[in-house]
Amino acid sequence: MDLPQATTARVFTPLQIGPLRLRNRFIKSATNEGMAKGGVPSKMLVEHHRRIAAGGVGMTTVAYCAVSPDGRTFEDQVSLNRESLPHLRALTDAVHREGAAICAQITHGGAFTFVPKLTTKYPRSASGGFNAAGVLSGRLFRTAMTRLEMEAVIGEFAAAARLAREAGFDAVEIHMGHGYLLSQFLSPMYNKRRDAWGGTTEKRARFPAEVLRAVLDAVGNDLAVTCKICVTEGVKKGASAEDAAIVARVLESTGAHLLVLSGGMNVESPWAIFGSKMPDEAVSSIQNTVVRVATRLMRLFEPKIEFRELYFREHSQKVRAAVTMPLAYLGGAKSLAGVGTVMADGFDAVVMGRALIHDAGLVNKFRDGSTTVSGCTACNHCVVMMYTAGGTSCVLFPPNDPELNRTPAAA
Repeated sequence: MDLPQATTARVFTPLQIGPLRLRNRFIKSATNEGMAKGGVPSKMLVEHHRRIAAGGVGMTTVAYCAVSPDGRTFEDQVSLNRESLPHLRALTDAVHREGAAICAQITHGGAFTFVPKLTTKYPRSASGGFNAAGVLSGRLFRTAMTRLEMEAVIGEFAAAARLAREAGFDAVEIHMGHGYLLSQFLSPMYNKRRDAWGGTTEKRARFPAEVLRAVLDAVGNDLAVTCKICVTEGVKKGASAEDAAIVARVLESTGAHLLVLSGGMNVESPWAIFGSKMPDEAVSSIQNTVVRVATRLMRLFEPKIEFRELYFREHSQKVRAAVTMPLAYLGGAKSLAGVGTVMADGFDAVVMGRALIHDAGLVNKFRDGSTTVSGCTACNHCVVMMYTAGGTSCVLFPPNDPELNRTPAAA
């Protein structure tokens, strides 16, 4: 489809998200960087996001910032605590010097956790029962959260958002997708409750909306508050685009400034997240034993799937039709034509991950016309590079400097 030049050009215009004004509508998605050894943000993490900011995005997003020790999925994950503040400040300052905004994705893993010690015998989730993610961690069961525990987690998200503000972030993205705790409440596969927080899609959305409300109350006047949700969970028993439309309406009425539309689940349908399969050689290269075994097990259920640009488009259009609030499209945008299609569909921003890992300067190249299509092949090797010494990088280029990844950001 030949799109009017003005339609594509819209992506280079400013975007207002709550109190935050972005210089353009390109957002780097939160993709696990593998650059916080022992939970400490590294100089490599700073350089990773600085390069992307210098490459022209309006905002870059730091992945998986845990709101509490029990909320971590891995030990080597950014933790939003006071000890991390100087390192996070080094990161936000570097991005701001390049003229971009920076967002902290705040998350709680719930039952999806591989940390060796928790304060509870079993990880907490929407409902109790068998824990598929726990097969590899030895935690075969999960426990339904009590109301007191839910209130505690709400407080942890609000406190993490305040720390993000203190660290210099311009926005927070509340992770409600991919099988983490808030996604476990939204998902009919995980949430079997029959109280006020389960049963219907609206009730399953109640706890995530309470978290959103608390974060808005804490920082909403100063930071953009966004949410990442799944437009499809990618499996038959999972949530659909119709469910996502209902969730979007709940979050819109709660006051979210922007929704980032993603899809797929870490355990049940990781291929849906990426729109393509993991290559055999990528699996064998994973150094973390638990992750390598988990990936091999998941591949037993992997359908035949070939990457296509904008692979979440049809699902996301249903959410677009349901709300008037700002929405950001995520899912395989890799060309200027694809970005123009997203703009023509009425989305307010485009979120890119692998294409920017492949080429941090892609947005500037789109702008000056030197490139119209990303060289990213959607091979997904970068997904497993996060477990290497240098952290996430594109395998078509030399890996990152391991020494930078061992050095604390503020050192």
